Amino acid sequence: MLKGVPGIISPDLLKILAQMGHGDEIVISDAHFPAYSICSNVVRCDAVTSPGMMDAMLKLIELDQYVDNPVMLMEPVPGDQVDPELLAEIKNHLGKDADRIGYIERFAFYERAKKAFAVVVTGESRIYGNIIVKKGVTLP
Repeated sequence: MLKGVPGIISPDLLKILAQMGHGDEIVISDAHFPAYSICSNVVRCDAVTSPGMMDAMLKLIELDQYVDNPVMLMEPVPGDQVDPELLAEIKNHLGKDADRIGYIERFAFYERAKKAFAVVVTGESRIYGNIIVKKGVTLP
């Protein structure tokens, strides 16, 4: 056991977070996301929501300080909308960084996800519960 590591962070995910470098991106996906056809480095965490997973990960890594939008969400397809509670949870977990969220069109999100270091599949059942996080530098 390690002290200070959130219980929902598995050993495999902890290794991935440690291996990532500054500027690497990780996708935190909902349960609907085509993770296995997008990325070869997939970890499943089915018992957690995507905002909950993002919150746990941000206890261990910094957001990229050198980009405007280190957190990217999938933009809803016209006619769809993001669940307001889902968006509120994401913003709440980001705190002061909530204004640094960007949005990417659905297919552009998939293309960007193909370049991600890894995809973490959550049990998030709400649509558009997909988040890309860009890792920053841990400053002293």
